[in-house]
Amino acid sequence: MTDRAINVTRHPLLHLAIRVLFLLLCVSSLEAAQVEDRIVAVVNSDLIMLSDMKRELAPERERLKQHHRGQELTRRLKIAESMALTTMIERRIQLQEAKARGIEVSDEEVKQTIQQLKQQGEKIDEADAWTLKNVRDQLMLLRVVDREVRSGVMVVDSDMRRYYQEHRDRFALPEEYTLSQILLARRSLDDGTASKAKAREILTLLKQGETFENLAIQFSEGPNASRGGALGLVRQGELLPPIERAIANLEPGGISDPVDTPEGIHIVRIEEKLPRQFRPYEAVKTEIQGLVFQQKSEDVFQAWLANLKNKAYIEVKFEYAVSGQPTGSLSPPPSMLKKE
Repeated sequence: MTDRAINVTRHPLLHLAIRVLFLLLCVSSLEAAQVEDRIVAVVNSDLIMLSDMKRELAPERERLKQHHRGQELTRRLKIAESMALTTMIERRIQLQEAKARGIEVSDEEVKQTIQQLKQQGEKIDEADAWTLKNVRDQLMLLRVVDREVRSGVMVVDSDMRRYYQEHRDRFALPEEYTLSQILLARRSLDDGTASKAKAREILTLLKQGETFENLAIQFSEGPNASRGGALGLVRQGELLPPIERAIANLEPGGISDPVDTPEGIHIVRIEEKLPRQFRPYEAVKTEIQGLVFQQKSEDVFQAWLANLKNKAYIEVKFEYAVSGQPTGSLSPPPSMLKKE
């Protein structure tokens, strides 16, 4: 027996023992795999696995770990996990609808899209099967939404005019005013005290009745001093921010307190404020059409998605989160609950 190999077929008990050992090893391997990966949701005939969710959540998980620690990190991870699962479920439902509608994406379209993304600076591994699947899925999602949602959205003139009236501030032109100033130029870093003292002296003279124009001619060191400090017509946003803030609440004839900027010390008077102007409807019509179309598309999309979710069989098995902590306190949205 020492020089001959054992013939298993002639030793039935040994054969049985080996089979039992093999089965036990298989069961142990399966259990280990189940611990490593498990089902977190069932969407009609599709399964969402924990590994899928980990991959989906990885970028957000890393971002949160950079900014939070301890219980706050755990809390934010739970929220992120719940949101990620909701997104994945909604994506699966849309992809199932795309397949049911016969929508397909060719390998060539995937390749072209990857090349376009690369030209835009995206780093994409063409050899990664998960990346290729994601690109294909995104193209299918765009196609099904275009066909089922956007193709039915109509924008008429009455919609655009109503939007224009309800969002007029969006089309307002910058406020305009006529200004004059007295500028005490900054010559060095150590003359600020003297300039401020001179500015206070000028303000005192203004309060005593001296005209702004005469004081500008006498004291201003700006290029417009010879014209009484007149700056002419200025639009909001064209001035230095400290000056913008100083004159924000002034009425015509109002004079600002001294304003310190890198150019020097400014005393500014508002001569005139022009009534607020709005871009005419015809000039913004094309812009409004795009805004209304986007708004309507979003409303129709949400209704379409809600209808798909209501018709779907969705069962959430979200017992433990990617963070490794129990998530029983997080309840899935009603639309994600198992339907009987």
